[in-house]
Amino acid sequence: MQKKATVLDRAQWAEESDVWQGEFEGMRFGTGVSVMFYTTDQIGHGPKLHRHPYDEVFIVREGRALFTIGEQQIEAKAGQIVFGPAHVPHKFVNLGPGRLETTDLHVTEAFIQEDLE
Repeated sequence: MQKKATVLDRAQWAEESDVWQGEFEGMRFGTGVSVMFYTTDQIGHGPKLHRHPYDEVFIVREGRALFTIGEQQIEAKAGQIVFGPAHVPHKFVNLGPGRLETTDLHVTEAFIQEDLE
């Protein structure tokens, strides 16, 4: 059976109307990719250390971030893409100045996360 194209309105994934913050799971569309949009204006703020049983790809859309992925620390800026392998603990924080926006692609149909902090 062929899948049909689908449109997801902002109100169906966004937490707020004026920032890119929210998520959707791929199982909703029968696909193996879920997406999280993350935004923070707070310097030093970001997701706590955690891991997933699948790969994750981080697209830095705006700002600068310090990623900790396993033993590595990576400074990334707007336009760069960071790959996080499955099962490896990771986190990131906003380095500033200004807003950090990322689009995080989870290679899974549903979010699974083990918080480590």
